[in-house]
Amino acid sequence: MATDPRAVTVTVLVLRLAGAGLTVAMAAIHLRLWADGYRELAAIGPLFLLNGILGGLLALALLAAPARLLRPVAGLTAAFVAGTLGALFLSLTVGLFGFTESWRAEFVTAAVVVEAAAVAVLTALAVAARRRPR
Repeated sequence: MATDPRAVTVTVLVLRLAGAGLTVAMAAIHLRLWADGYRELAAIGPLFLLNGILGGLLALALLAAPARLLRPVAGLTAAFVAGTLGALFLSLTVGLFGFTESWRAEFVTAAVVVEAAAVAVLTALAVAARRRPR
C-alpha cells in the first residue's frame, strides 16, 4: 500500500514543531524553577540549569535537523525527556539526591503533562521520520 508523501511530510512537520515546542516548555519550566530557588539545592540546582540549557539546544536541533538526522535527534530528545520525567517521579516517591518533591509544588503537574506529551510526540516523530515514501 502506497503512502501519500505529502501526508507523511505534513505529519512529520507537525510532530517536529510540537516536539520542539514541548521540549522548550520542559526546558522553560526547569529554568524558571532554577531561577525561583532550586539553584540553591546542592545537586538538583545545577541539574535543573543543565536540563534547561540542554532542552533548549535539543529543541533547536529538532527544528534544524535535516531529514536524514531527524530520527536520531527525535529519539535522543525523547530519551532525554523520558529521563527527566523519570527523575521527577523518583523525586516524588523515594527522593533524588536527598531531595523529595511534592505533588503540590509549583509546576509539578504541568511538568508531568508536558514531559509525558513530549515523550509521546517525540517517539511518534522518530517513527514517522523513519518512513520514507517512495
